[in-house]
Amino acid sequence: MVVLFQKFCCTMKTGVILLLLAAFTCVLAQDEQNAIEELLVETLAKPETCSVLSEMGDTLQIHYTGKLMDGKVIDSSLSRDPLIVELGKKTVIPGLEQSLVGICEGQKIKATIPSQLAYGKRGYPPTIPGDAALEFEVEVVSLMQQTPWQKLVNDVFPLVCLGLVPTLLGMVGLYLYKKANAQPQSKKKAKDKKSKKK
Repeated sequence: MVVLFQKFCCTMKTGVILLLLAAFTCVLAQDEQNAIEELLVETLAKPETCSVLSEMGDTLQIHYTGKLMDGKVIDSSLSRDPLIVELGKKTVIPGLEQSLVGICEGQKIKATIPSQLAYGKRGYPPTIPGDAALEFEVEVVSLMQQTPWQKLVNDVFPLVCLGLVPTLLGMVGLYLYKKANAQPQSKKKAKDKKSKKK
């Protein structure tokens, strides 16, 4: 019995050591993969004159090449028409959208995007693994600023809708309340009214 207990303790010690070693290895691997903690934007080329910078609400046409940090290309628009991005509409991943604010037409940038501003823990299988940082090289082909009318629609219209929805719901509720509390006419009274009209 004592020999069996000693073997069990020795096996447990070895198991604990192996478990700690595996956990330490996983932590190191995860730290290497997630070394990118914040969005990094590097300007590769900038036109001589850059009088108009992009803002939220502007529409950009861009060519891009997206890569994993190991250099594997995940997507590119170079063989297609430029991608149209309206800033603030969340049509691209948050990190790419943030990197497109404050740049001008003709500018080329390289954005290194942490996983939390890309596809997060879930990734985008099978192309993008979970917790993957991405690197995008982007060229702004054209920049179209939003008009004052578009700005009004984008900024004010949602607030008006927020005010209208409760109003409409209140009106529907009032109608249903009045309809539920109305005195139902008996069938005999309804027939009497019809016979008097004739």
